[in-house]
Amino acid sequence: MKKVHILVEGPTEEAFVKGMLKPHLAPHNIWVNPVIVTTKRLKSGPNFKGGITSYERVRDDVRRLLGDTSASLVTTLIDYYGLPPEFPGQAHATGTPHQKVALVETAFGANINHGKFRPYLSLHEFEALLFSSPPDIARTLNEPTKTTDLQRIRSAFSTPEDINDNPATAPSRRIIGHFPRYNKVLFGSLIARRIGLEHIRRECPHFNDWVSRLEQI
Repeated sequence: MKKVHILVEGPTEEAFVKGMLKPHLAPHNIWVNPVIVTTKRLKSGPNFKGGITSYERVRDDVRRLLGDTSASLVTTLIDYYGLPPEFPGQAHATGTPHQKVALVETAFGANINHGKFRPYLSLHEFEALLFSSPPDIARTLNEPTKTTDLQRIRSAFSTPEDINDNPATAPSRRIIGHFPRYNKVLFGSLIARRIGLEHIRRECPHFNDWVSRLEQI
C-alpha cells in the first residue's frame, strides 16, 4: 500500500481526511496519514498544533514528512484564505481565484523542490466545500429554514470555491453570520460527511483535481 502524508491545518481537516479521504483512497491501494501543522515546537512537552502562523513552520513540517523515505507522496490540506504574506507566490498572485491559488501552489512546490511533494491549498477555505450543499449545512445546524439564505450565497458564485476571501465574506464568516453557534471543529467534518465526497467533488473543481491526483499516484 502506498503511504501519503497530508499536512493539515487543524483538527477539522484531520477528521475530514480520516473520515472521508482515507476510506475513499483505501481501495486505490493508498493509505493516508493526516498530520496537523506545528505552530510552536518545544524542547520538552507536547508541541502546539493547528493554524498557519508562518511559512517557516509549514516548510519545516513538509520537509520533516519528506524525510520519511517509505512515503510515496507528501501533500497539504491548508486554507488559501489567511495565508501569511511571506508564503511563496503570495506577493504576485493575481487573476481569478483559481489562477491565484495555482500560482501560489506552484511557487510553494518550487520552494520545497522535492519530487514527492504536491501542494494543495483549499480555495478559499475548508468551509467553501460545505457550500456544495446549503441544505445540508442548514439541516446539520438544525435550522433548515435558513437553506434559502445559504443557497442565495452559493448561487452568486460559479462554484463554492469562488466564494471570496475577505474577513467579512469568507465562507466561514458567511456561515457564522447565519449560524452564530457554528464551530468548525464541532460541525465542519460532520457537515462534510453528510454532504458526501462525490457531491463535493462535483461542485468543487480544484478540490476534485487534487483528489483525482491522489487516486493516480
